[in-house]
Amino acid sequence: MPGNFLLVDPAKDISVLRCLGSPARVDILGLLIRSGPTNVHVIAETLDLPQSSVSANIMVLEEAGLVLSETRKARRGIQKICRAAYDEVIVTFQRDLKASRNDFIEVSMPLGLYSHCEVTAPCGICSREGVVGLLDVPSSFLEPDRMKTALLWFTSGFVEYQFPNNINLVKAKCRALEVIFEVSSEVPGTDPVWPSDISLSINGVELGTWTSPGDFGDKRGLFTPSWWKLAGSQYGMLKSWNVNENGTYVDGVKISNVRLTDLRLDAHRSIRLRIEVKAEARHPGGINIFGRGFGNYDQDIVLRLHSEP
Repeated sequence: MPGNFLLVDPAKDISVLRCLGSPARVDILGLLIRSGPTNVHVIAETLDLPQSSVSANIMVLEEAGLVLSETRKARRGIQKICRAAYDEVIVTFQRDLKASRNDFIEVSMPLGLYSHCEVTAPCGICSREGVVGLLDVPSSFLEPDRMKTALLWFTSGFVEYQFPNNINLVKAKCRALEVIFEVSSEVPGTDPVWPSDISLSINGVELGTWTSPGDFGDKRGLFTPSWWKLAGSQYGMLKSWNVNENGTYVDGVKISNVRLTDLRLDAHRSIRLRIEVKAEARHPGGINIFGRGFGNYDQDIVLRLHSEP
């Protein structure tokens, strides 16, 4: 499932539909959704289009709010980096639009607001401005400045977050629970082929394990600050974990038979989310979790409780 989508009302969002009426712009947007942040020169080469044509179409996509861009210094002058503003664009009529906007409760948890942690080195936490505490010292995860955390990493162990159980407060019935965050493996330096088994639990019930393919450092993350060394982890993958009455899924792929009823949300005043790399895992490849100000997605850990209509 996409973690970030745009709902388009064809009766109102004419400019977006007009923008998507061009095959070239659709190809550019599709490439950015698949590949992540990419410079204009690479877009032109990949799609076999003139660079001037790509630049003109990027401007139209920017005006429609479908693409975000920034300029960066390169070896030869300045390069323009573009990224898709959304993972998916959904065209829906107004009646469906209202329902879609009202059928979930969302809480965004700052990365540093974990309520409990046990981690092993190498490990560390960073704010947008710099390193918090000391690198590779697990007790630094208890520093008061951890509230500013925008990136954290560890080799094995866990961080746990306590979310309010707002579905009970509004006396609604939950039909699905979704957790979205940006994540990668962790290795000294970086390595795109470095699998790591990452497990999630809700209120002590383990949902399952997803294997991160690697630790990515081939290019700077779109929001990664300039002081962060290029040899370090730059960005992750935005993953969506979804638990419903049929089981648990990661990006729509079923990973376990743990169902929503197994979590017994109605019996808990809060929702405890644990993100973990077990020392005994088959692939104990560490973890990077990216929050606001680091990586390719400017967001923290998002919990969505989808309610019955």
